[in-house]
Amino acid sequence: MNTANNKRRRDSQRRMEKAFVQLLQEKEINQISVTDICKQAQVNRSTFYANYLDIYDLADAVKKQLERDVIDLYADERERLTRSVDFLKLLHHMKENQLFYKTYFKLNRDSRNPFSAYEPRRAAEYYDNQYIEYHIEFFQAGFNAVVKKWLNGGCAESPEEIDSIIKAEYKGK
Repeated sequence: MNTANNKRRRDSQRRMEKAFVQLLQEKEINQISVTDICKQAQVNRSTFYANYLDIYDLADAVKKQLERDVIDLYADERERLTRSVDFLKLLHHMKENQLFYKTYFKLNRDSRNPFSAYEPRRAAEYYDNQYIEYHIEFFQAGFNAVVKKWLNGGCAESPEEIDSIIKAEYKGK
């Protein structure tokens, strides 16, 4: 494999992803064209189609990359087979990458996402009853709402303040 071409290809992909994210702040996904992306990223249409099937394939690539970045934040916990309720790492990452998280939430309109995963096993430790699924849904929706409000406000509060709000609402559970 030609390393120079791989570097060039990855550079083109990054430019297209960045252009897409910027355009998504102004338009809905169905209003963005391949031409818009190519023009802003300064690439040919053939370059776009050599990397993505369509706009939605590009959107999936952006979402998956952000999800991989978040998973990498907790790599040490995965290696130790532990899971903390430490949202601070995630909140710092969100503040540093606000545009991408806003984009992620815009692309992922359902209430579930990997950032607010609340394990049934952990929830059962605190809420041992038949309505555990409702508690999990409530937690995920609440977490997402707090984070979206924070992102939409430009992350004016510190990650530590948001972490404190979340912990106070859920009493560290």
